[in-house]
This record gives sequence, C-alpha cells and structure tokens, in this order.
Amino acid sequence: MSNRIAPKLLAEFIGTSAFVFIGAGTAAVVGDGVGLAGIVAIAFAHGLAIMAFAFAYGSVSGGHMNPAVTVGVLAAGAMSVGEAVGYIVSQLIGGVAGALLLRTILGGAATGLGMPALAHNLALGATSLTITPTTGFTIEALLAFFLVTVVLSTAVAGRASSLAPLAIGMTLTFNILMGGALTGAPFNPARALGPMVATGNFSDAWLYVTAPIVGAIIAAIVHTGLARLALEGMAAEPGSAARMPAE
Repeated sequence: MSNRIAPKLLAEFIGTSAFVFIGAGTAAVVGDGVGLAGIVAIAFAHGLAIMAFAFAYGSVSGGHMNPAVTVGVLAAGAMSVGEAVGYIVSQLIGGVAGALLLRTILGGAATGLGMPALAHNLALGATSLTITPTTGFTIEALLAFFLVTVVLSTAVAGRASSLAPLAIGMTLTFNILMGGALTGAPFNPARALGPMVATGNFSDAWLYVTAPIVGAIIAAIVHTGLARLALEGMAAEPGSAARMPAE
C-alpha cells in the first residue's frame, strides 16, 4: 500500500465506523415506533455525524464514508478504479467495526442495532402503508441520487468550497426525515450491512446494497451530462472563450 493511499483508506475507515456507531446507535437507542420526534433525532444524528467527519477528513480522502458516494465519484470520472475499490473495502470494514462496537456496548438491549427495515402497516392518518421491495428499492435509489448529486455538485466540483460538508449533512438529514419511517433510509451499503453483519440478519440486504449504487450511477450520469451541456452553452456564447480558464 502506498503512503499516498494509506491515509485516505484510514480516514474512510474511521469516518464510516464513527458514522455507523453514531447513526445506527441513535436508531437503536431511540427504538422503533417513536414517531416524528424519534425520526428527527435519528436524522440529525446521521446528518451531524457525516458533516463533522466530512469536515474532519474531507481534505484527506474527500469524506465519502459511503460506497454509493464512492461509486458515484468513480462514475463521474473523479477517481481511479483502484482507489475506489480501496475506499469501498475500507468503508465496509469500517461499517462492520462500528456496528460490532455498538453491539459490544449495548449488548442485548437493542437487538436490531439500528438495522434498516421496510415499513409494514405504517400508520398514515386513517390508513396504513406497507413498503414493498420494489418501492423500497425506488426510495433508496432516489435518496442516494439526491446525496450523490449534492456531493458531486459541491465537494467534487468545488462550488461550495469549505461549506460542502454542511450541504452533505443537510442532505442526509432531510433524506432520513422523509424516508426513515419507510425504509430506515440508510442509502449507504456500509451503514446497512454493518448492523446486518453484527446481528446476522440479512433481510433485504440485496436491496440496501444495490439500490444506492444504482442511484449513485444515475446521479453521476446526470451530473456529467449537465456539466457537458453547461460547457457547450458557454462555448456557444460570443466572447465566451476569453472568459473560460485556460486548460
């Protein structure tokens, strides 16, 4: 392992481990069926955790802490395949480590360890809602699409400068506010698989792994397409060549 990649992989491991420990830990402590107040607490725990570690490690590794984000950045052409594979392995190991640490601390007090699950007979006013795997896949893919779009448009493109972690943390928060009661809203394979490995329960694991990846790839395609259209629009404007930075 080169000296250049080692700090990045360590940062991704620590950041993902802490994110799962705080996010899944809050979900485990708050428990199920706690209503809006519980979901708000869980949403802010995830959002603040990712924001803090993105600020801490953004300059080291980019602060992905999510295999779907790494796939999106790779698909957008902003990192190499080898580096992306290293990131994903570090994130997955970090997610499991965070969940195992959580299990050690909580013991049998929280059997689910914040593991995501599709809603079953969720009360919505006078009716109830059950999320099917197809619907759950769509929700998880959409939430990942939103997150990766923000990451690519702020941190990767450099448009938000030092405020990118704030935008990313806010995106996690509003994603979970909307989807938390429906799917658990991990939209992060490491966040989903960590508690699954720690509990030995792999219900709908395929959904929680593949849906965020699909959403991330679509986000990268849209991001790249919009960037290309913007450049073509600038080139078509009279005198735009003089305003464009030299390559």
